[in-house]
Amino acid sequence: MKITSVKRYKGSTFEAELDDGRKLYLHADIIADFGITPGMDTDRDTLRRIIYASNFRRAYQRALYLLDYRDYTYSEMLKKLIDNYKSEPLCTAVMKRLTEHGFIDDERYAERMARKLVESKHYGFRRSLRELMQKGISRFMAEDALAPYEDVFAENLAELLRTKHSRYLTDSEDRRSIEKVKSALVRYGYDYTEINRAVKEYFGNADDIEEEN
Repeated sequence: MKITSVKRYKGSTFEAELDDGRKLYLHADIIADFGITPGMDTDRDTLRRIIYASNFRRAYQRALYLLDYRDYTYSEMLKKLIDNYKSEPLCTAVMKRLTEHGFIDDERYAERMARKLVESKHYGFRRSLRELMQKGISRFMAEDALAPYEDVFAENLAELLRTKHSRYLTDSEDRRSIEKVKSALVRYGYDYTEINRAVKEYFGNADDIEEEN
């Protein structure tokens, strides 16, 4: 098997034509790495290695491009690559390189996302845990990422009552409004035990303020 011609296709991509009429579109780095030149003889094994190296480079560069815009978990990026390149062994090899170079780091991702979920969105433990696991973070890693916020969850819950839901909490006897608030807080990821305690404390504090006035 012979490579009959090598010519620039566009940008850094070259077109290498084989004597059976097939054309390969290879990056300049692949051309250089394999010393591909017109008239070069190659066997099937070498051709397979050239094609694999080209596909690997393409998938790796695609992953880096995606990572320029946002972070990905291991499972998110692997799925993205397999959807595009169809070869799980190839994409797994790309993922190995990405993790070795620190471009994919689930622990770092979990820590950053946990901070956003708790400090910015004010989600409770349950919702935060679910959001992390939906991104492909393991339960154990997600729980570790959320562990530093144990006290913050209670503070956030109290703040949500004081701000976002205070207009519904004007009367401790208005069960309908209170249940509406509780349902909203369950969706935020808080459980009924902590919600009931926070609501009780909220009205207790409100009574204290009224007595002071």
